[in-house]
Amino acid sequence: MALTLTEKAARHVSSQLSARGKGLGIRVGVTTTGCSGMAYVLEFVDELDEGDKVFEDHGVKLVVDPKSLLYIDGTEMDFVKEGVNEGFQFHNPNVKGECGCGESFSV
Repeated sequence: MALTLTEKAARHVSSQLSARGKGLGIRVGVTTTGCSGMAYVLEFVDELDEGDKVFEDHGVKLVVDPKSLLYIDGTEMDFVKEGVNEGFQFHNPNVKGECGCGESFSV
């Protein structure tokens, strides 16, 4: 079981943590929403919760709760800039379908 970051994504997370001035890493999870069923949720982590799984890639800690890990195991996060838009892209091998707008997915 693992979650990974590209170098570009790791640099972005590291710079955000530095600008924030604190934090252990970033939490990656899923929530039930959207027309396909699930969406990714990201938030800074200051303290670990019981049962959290911690992965480290390119010097950045990725924290995942056990329930979310079932849906995102094997996922690689990338940070992409396209014109004036920028954000994380998730390359999740578990995804079976996505909604047309790209905001949610199903496994």
